[in-house]
Amino acid sequence: MSDENARRFIGTWKLISAIREEHPSGEKVDQFGPGAIGFLNYSADGRMLALLVRGDRKRPSGFPVSDEEAAGLFRGLVSYGGRYEVKGDEVFHYVDISANEIWTGSEQQRFFRFDGDRLRLSTPVNPDPIDGKISVRSMLWEKVK
Repeated sequence: MSDENARRFIGTWKLISAIREEHPSGEKVDQFGPGAIGFLNYSADGRMLALLVRGDRKRPSGFPVSDEEAAGLFRGLVSYGGRYEVKGDEVFHYVDISANEIWTGSEQQRFFRFDGDRLRLSTPVNPDPIDGKISVRSMLWEKVK
């Protein structure tokens, strides 16, 4: 990678916060609930992986997991991977694998800003893939050392 901003992406990032601002109301909500956990990895070969889970996901009562428990676990998960490309102040994720097949084959656009060892990624105004509400989702990540 030749661009300095592109090189700054390389590594593993831990989720600090995920806020959704609904449009046009401006209401802000915690995107993945309290205690959400997430990791984002960008590699030098131009590949990325993201895994985020709600902090309030309920642990299944045992194995096998019931259909209701499995549905709850799935709804509390965002995971995808693919190629990425940095263009100006945007990073594009070209999804070729996803926990939710509706994302597979899609292009996920994010605006970015670095602040020391922190990275803020924000979506354009568009429907939230979890519930369809028009919003901007903004996630703050910290570089894992």
